[in-house]
Amino acid sequence: MEPHEITEILNHPTSQELLARDITRLAYTGKDGTPRVVPIGFTWNGAEIVMCTPTNAPKLAALRHNPAVALTIDTEVHPPLILLIRGRAELDYVDGIPEEYFEANGTYRMTPEQRVHWEAEVRSLYESMVRVVVTPTWAKLIDFETTLPSAVEELIRRREDRRRQRSGRVTG
Repeated sequence: MEPHEITEILNHPTSQELLARDITRLAYTGKDGTPRVVPIGFTWNGAEIVMCTPTNAPKLAALRHNPAVALTIDTEVHPPLILLIRGRAELDYVDGIPEEYFEANGTYRMTPEQRVHWEAEVRSLYESMVRVVVTPTWAKLIDFETTLPSAVEELIRRREDRRRQRSGRVTG
């Protein structure tokens, strides 16, 4: 997929709405070769998906071994809005808590007092974290109005071909 195609998809208003959410599903291959999918908080900085995780998270060894990942950001209503992204995870070890961690958790409902307590707990727990940074190399938006899953698009094309063939036989 060409970079301008990715940019066009990610700049679509529906994609921007989905990129403003706070949870994505991160898919990767575990060290044992089996697939994994984990929900994880994220932020979008306009060019990259940034997720933060503890330095002892098992996914880090797997991502060092095989950095290919897929992300799904979607809604819980029917029909869902779905943004699919593929890319490579870059691991950035940082001292302290990355600002993106607080951004990704900023939508949780807390009183100001609860937030102060929560942030103090977070700061006391994590001495350092890892930023998992994914630059999209492929993207697809599915809104079930203007875009569909590729398999459904293919079935629609086949149906149209069958209809054209039938109408050609009737009039021919």
